[in-house]
Amino acid sequence: MAEQFVFETAMKRIEEIVRLLERGDAPLDQSLALFEEGAGLIKKCSSALDQAEQKVSLLVKGPQGPETRPFEEEAGE
Repeated sequence: MAEQFVFETAMKRIEEIVRLLERGDAPLDQSLALFEEGAGLIKKCSSALDQAEQKVSLLVKGPQGPETRPFEEEAGE
């Protein structure tokens, strides 16, 4: 069975990987493996954020009834 992706868990693991790589005491092969794991997690997190951004639209009352508007428009208000 495939493991379910959990954004918060992935972010914590990315932070852990960054700490391990910043220490600089891991052998090269382990550092490369950590980097690859981190890059994969970042890709999954980015994809999850993109999907969430697509889902997040605010319902607002327009002249003809409810309409959707991208989330970015609300950020500046």
